[in-house]
Amino acid sequence: MNEQIRALFPAAEIFTYLNSAAVSPIPITAIKAVESQLRDVSENGSVNYLEWVATKNRAREIIAEMLHVKAGQIAFMRNTSDGFATVANGLRWRKEDNIVSFEREFPANFYAWRRLRDAFDIELRLCPEREGRIDLDELIDLIDANTKLVTISAVQFGSGFKACLEKIGSAARKVDALFAVDIIQALGTMPFDLEAQKVDIAAGASHKWLCSPEGCGILYLGERARERVEPTLVGWISVEEPWDFEAVGQPWKSGALAWESGTGSASLFYGLEQSANLLFEAGAEKIENYLEELTDYLCELVNSKNYEIVSSRAPGEKSQIVCLKPQNGFTSIEIAKHLENKKIIVSPRGERVRIAPHFFNSRKDIETLVENLP
Repeated sequence: MNEQIRALFPAAEIFTYLNSAAVSPIPITAIKAVESQLRDVSENGSVNYLEWVATKNRAREIIAEMLHVKAGQIAFMRNTSDGFATVANGLRWRKEDNIVSFEREFPANFYAWRRLRDAFDIELRLCPEREGRIDLDELIDLIDANTKLVTISAVQFGSGFKACLEKIGSAARKVDALFAVDIIQALGTMPFDLEAQKVDIAAGASHKWLCSPEGCGILYLGERARERVEPTLVGWISVEEPWDFEAVGQPWKSGALAWESGTGSASLFYGLEQSANLLFEAGAEKIENYLEELTDYLCELVNSKNYEIVSSRAPGEKSQIVCLKPQNGFTSIEIAKHLENKKIIVSPRGERVRIAPHFFNSRKDIETLVENLP
């Protein structure tokens, strides 16, 4: 978005880095914060433990603000998969229940539900992809009175398709189903208001668009979900007074905090706090608008090349991810390797080349990519 932001990301100077949908570079401010906490432990042991906890809670508050929810509705997990797994395990299932999802979801938003299908004979209904899109009416038609859960990504990892969450959430509410969303490919690039979007459950993680260290998984549980999902991954900090070690009969914490089982890696939250602050100050709407301009520019330039733009560029469906299907005889793996040799980083995803710029990228990065596409 500007040179001050770009200067915080050394990877942007070393590479034409267009792969934030896989792992985003971490800004130097976050690295310094992580180092400061590790140095503190090295020099002081547990003396400043309460500051580590306070930093984690400040990071929680920023993430909650980015999602427009209460801080107590956010639990930190290890990753997205843990978030969905603990929800799957915490619901009470009947054989007649069904789950509605999309056939090309990232596995983090599939395996937890596949296990239920295989273990309890729960029907898993998967909407197909249609030319890089999800027909939301087709997906909604799969929902019926026995649907217990609807789950989908806010932005699809393999196509960049952005779903209208409120439309799906409203359909789920009509049959009293819970609505779960994988937010990992969206949080940090667009605004959210989970309650208004009728999202009951959201899971994501820190290492993509949040530009943070791996290991900070995010689980949001709205009031409807908190009433129905039992905490199954629990530990000593899951209770209301965790430091009262003798009171082992005390109740679980309210909101989502019961899902935090024990101590984690404090240094990671130092990094998350810095990166989330950077994104928050830049502004979600400004980032979204900037990335729309950047990807529109990419699509304009790539029209001169022998590639099909798979990603929907329709209003309301376009995102910061653009997937190209080569029409020139090269495989996506060959193209990604060719570009990597020129220090241009993208991802092969099946037969598609996935391009994922972030707010530190520039129009020059897009031009460099297109010039070097075989």
